Amino acid sequence: MSNTLDSTRPPFSDAIEQRINQSEARVIKAVFPSITNHHNTLFGGEALAWMDETAFIAATRFCRKTLVTVSSDRIDFKKPIPAGSLAELIARVIHVGNTSLKVEVNIFVEDMYQDLREHAIRGVFTFVAVDEARQPTQVWTGE
Repeated sequence: MSNTLDSTRPPFSDAIEQRINQSEARVIKAVFPSITNHHNTLFGGEALAWMDETAFIAATRFCRKTLVTVSSDRIDFKKPIPAGSLAELIARVIHVGNTSLKVEVNIFVEDMYQDLREHAIRGVFTFVAVDEARQPTQVWTGE
C-alpha cells in the first residue's frame, strides 16, 4: 500500500510498509480561544507544537526507540483554523534512514456544527534515534 499523500517517495519493503501503517497517529484537538491569536485563529506556534508531538507519537510507534526531533521541513499554512473548530492531525512516516526517519503531518480543520473538513497545514519532521549516551543509533532493525 503506497502513501497517498506522498506519491513521490520510493517504495518501502513489505515489513516497513506494514510498520508504517500500524504506526500512523491521529489526534483531534478542539480549538479554544485561549490558544488563538489576535485574528481568533489557532496560533501558529501551537499548531507546530501539536504537529511535533503527533509526529513524535507516530515515529515512536514505528521504531520503539528513544527519539529526538532534529528538524522540521517547510511548514505550509494553507488555511487558518478558527476558534470553535476541531483540528485533526494525521502523522505518517514517509522516510526511513539508518539513524533517522521523517514524518509527514497534516492538519485538517473541521467545523463543529456542520460536515465541513478542509486541509489546513502540512509539514515534515525529522527524528533521530539515540542510545543511552544520546548518540545516534539504528532506527530500524526489523527486516
